[in-house]
Amino acid sequence: MSSPSSPPNPPNSVHPGRIRVLKQGSVKLVGPVVYWMFRDQRVRDNWAFIHAVDQANKNNVPVAVAFNLFDQFLGAKARQLCFMLKGLRQLQRYIDETLRVPFFLFKGEAEETIPKFLTECGASLLVTDFSPLRKIRKSKDEICKRTSDSLTIQEVDAHNVVPIWVASDKLEYSARTIRSKINKRLPEFLIDFPTSQPPTTKWVAAPNQVIDWDDLIAEVTRKGAEVPEIEWCKPGEDAGMEVLMGSKNGFLTKRFNDYSTNRNNPLKPKALSGLSPYLHFGHISAQRCALEARKVRKLCPQSVDTFLEELIVRRELADNFCYYQPHYDSLQGAWEWARKTLQDHACDKREQIYSTDQLEKAQTTDPLWNASQLEMVHYGKMHGFMRMYWAKKILEWTRGPEEALSISIYLNDKYEIDGRDPSGYVGCMWSICGVHDQGWKERPIFGKIRYMNYAGCKRKFDVDAYVAYVKRIVGEIKKRKAETGLTGTKAKELRL
Repeated sequence: MSSPSSPPNPPNSVHPGRIRVLKQGSVKLVGPVVYWMFRDQRVRDNWAFIHAVDQANKNNVPVAVAFNLFDQFLGAKARQLCFMLKGLRQLQRYIDETLRVPFFLFKGEAEETIPKFLTECGASLLVTDFSPLRKIRKSKDEICKRTSDSLTIQEVDAHNVVPIWVASDKLEYSARTIRSKINKRLPEFLIDFPTSQPPTTKWVAAPNQVIDWDDLIAEVTRKGAEVPEIEWCKPGEDAGMEVLMGSKNGFLTKRFNDYSTNRNNPLKPKALSGLSPYLHFGHISAQRCALEARKVRKLCPQSVDTFLEELIVRRELADNFCYYQPHYDSLQGAWEWARKTLQDHACDKREQIYSTDQLEKAQTTDPLWNASQLEMVHYGKMHGFMRMYWAKKILEWTRGPEEALSISIYLNDKYEIDGRDPSGYVGCMWSICGVHDQGWKERPIFGKIRYMNYAGCKRKFDVDAYVAYVKRIVGEIKKRKAETGLTGTKAKELRL
């Protein structure tokens, strides 16, 4: 429901608080509407797409979806890019066959490709989704400068349940300081999505693109072969909904009872939702996940409360940090107390110093850390509890906090299927720089940053069992890849 101070939203319209005008055009909307999709790669439960279609229908103009494939985006490899492209291939097929909306894919820098396309098709309105990351915000600023004064550009926060600029107008210190602000606005924003309406005007501004998806996927597979695809996680909107609510192994339907008690146990991976890849690429809406979770509150209230805290408060706190703190991935972005304590202890003696290469290859004397690194490299996802231990040990084993933070972000972005994400940056900043945390007992190297060690992990779970578990899944992955490689070689020989 809407807040008492806001009039009810018209059917199929988006709450005005979700929309920001980045650039106000000088003329009435008479040309096509273009939705530049980036972070929210879906058409169902997507406020930005809903808004684009709504505006097109109100003004009797056509609508199209555009996506720009950056040449290099923050070190993404085949693992991330193939997942994304396969999801987009499904999306294009759906909107083309079902909604009759054209999908245009561009390669290069968005500040060049998007303005060119807007000019070619005579667009009057550009709608885009929201991202707090510097690269995307810089691209939007440039697009505003490079487009005609007649064009209007609007940004819709389709990623957060409560839009980032509504939840808070400043950098929040912790979950404690933002929680009440978000919860206060949930009745207004955590609402059901309207029924999707198809565009009423046919696209004739430019010919529809023929996209060779197989060639694109083969190209990124070849260029990013250093970090190959993963098998356990299938891309796309349908796959995301299956993980959330599937009848066989869905999170809410089959695994939800264990979430509140076992989510921090690395030996209970099935207790986790498995949704982070779909949330990161926007294949599923956090709002949809929250709406469905609330429906089962009577069955498992503790798990619902815990899940909504992680899904809404913690995720949106990460977006808040990256949006309001331009140095979200460097020591400059830490609070003053944390910077001081880390600098005070930067020269403390380390028992071991490992190079980036040694860490990447899991060549340390700590079998638990090595296992977590191998889980990330081969499986594409490290258990959340282990990510904290993993990053804190990097601080302990490198020459200083700047190097530790740089290495942790590099490895996280390279191997995690959900890397290059606000939650990933904040996770590294929390572990190494105390962001969204408090000062603790002072000790060497860490200063007042929260400390974690091997002995503490042994008290929490069976460390040896976790190491054996990772060894087993890594062995299985290597075996399958070897068999696939042999099969591929044989097929190639037969073709020749």
